[in-house]
Amino acid sequence: MENSLGAFQAAADGGYTIECDLQISRDGEAVLFHDDTLDRVMVETGEVKDFTLAELQCMTFRHSSERIPALHELLSLVAGRVPLVIELKPQWDGETALASRTIELLRDYRGQHCLMSFDPDVVAFVKSSSPSTTRGFITDGAFDQSYDQLAPSLRRELRTLSCLERVAPHFLSVDMDLLPWAPITQLRRMGMPVISWTIRSSEQAALASRYSDQITFEGFRA
Repeated sequence: MENSLGAFQAAADGGYTIECDLQISRDGEAVLFHDDTLDRVMVETGEVKDFTLAELQCMTFRHSSERIPALHELLSLVAGRVPLVIELKPQWDGETALASRTIELLRDYRGQHCLMSFDPDVVAFVKSSSPSTTRGFITDGAFDQSYDQLAPSLRRELRTLSCLERVAPHFLSVDMDLLPWAPITQLRRMGMPVISWTIRSSEQAALASRYSDQITFEGFRA
């Protein structure tokens, strides 16, 4: 099950770097969950941010006996055995509570880790609040209709990658479907590390290796 302690345990036992997703609960805890809403994978419905950690951990996955874990549980489980690539899900409203809580929890964590987000304001907050933390910017080109809700100036930043100047990422995480994309190709030539996502076969991995330095993968052994 995605973002579950069982999946994280298996990855750590296999020596694989773990990529995970963080949302914020109503009581300000960093919880491991991909979607903004519960509906896709849980019996319950609603937005993650509307429930406390305790409430979320009493909920039921549709196809698993696992429960929604908190970030502090993942840190205790992995304990530095493998690197963590942690995505802070975008807020799009200037809210930094999730990033702030995550930085707080990682302050004394000794394992390798990095933080990344689609939201340039979140990455900029990481830069200013924890400059020594490796940070990444995620992009899918911002061409999907879901971005239409954002302010035109922000959409322009995302589509032209002009936001990179203010967030100064250490790496980029790029939707595989965009590659090759001229701006990313140029940045990579200039030394910017590029991760491509999400790779689901060895054939895709071979293609991704032409345009990126690392991959985020699922469903097969890379």
